[in-house]
Amino acid sequence: MTAPENRSGGGASKGRRDSGPIDPVERLYRQRNSRGLVDRLRRALEPPRPFLMNPREGIDAPLGRWNLYIGGGGCEVAGYVNVDLAAFPGVNVVADAGKLPFAEGVFERVECDAVLEHVRAPDAVMAEIRRVLRPGGMAHVVTPFCHPFHEYPKDFRRFTLDGLEEMAKGMKVVAKGWRTGPTATILVFTLEYAKLCLPWRWWRILAHGILGWLLFPLRYLDLILLRRPDAGRIGNHCYVWLRKED
Repeated sequence: MTAPENRSGGGASKGRRDSGPIDPVERLYRQRNSRGLVDRLRRALEPPRPFLMNPREGIDAPLGRWNLYIGGGGCEVAGYVNVDLAAFPGVNVVADAGKLPFAEGVFERVECDAVLEHVRAPDAVMAEIRRVLRPGGMAHVVTPFCHPFHEYPKDFRRFTLDGLEEMAKGMKVVAKGWRTGPTATILVFTLEYAKLCLPWRWWRILAHGILGWLLFPLRYLDLILLRRPDAGRIGNHCYVWLRKED
């Protein structure tokens, strides 16, 4: 099998762009990876994540020869063609997820992780995922529900499991559930609330570090709470596994 055709003819360099106006998404990436003193301090104090991933999220859906990862800029995703809005390290193709530059039915697997809240037309992205999947191919879509506002470069909406199923037209729901649970919701909002009360960035960085280290052990409560059928009332992120019908 030949490589998936990039119909736009565009690609992505391994490094950042050195000239021209800075895209808003690239500006955010640079801020997150800045070598400035304040940013280095923030990374040094960074506590463990205030959430645990649901161990039941994974299913038997092996990678095929060609697989697509939407929104994986800044990291290497082995086994995938990595698509993002800007030429971050690790990105193979720069493209809009609502207008993917690939032919129909070329990917065995598509990952779309915490992307739909950042796009203006999530239905268009879901339609593109369905289009580029091979018949019988699998898509794994993850979205936030109870989660703080976060721009990349915009943040438009939140999703429920019912909403994700409604957008999965032409694809069968194979599995669904909550990636991160109620405790994750409480912890991330507590951290954001504490930082909101502080006027200076130094203080916010210290508060995030100190509170994060104090509170993170509570995340293990979600190993129990995620087993409850009503965990989604204040769930943090939800997921669906979808199969394109033959």
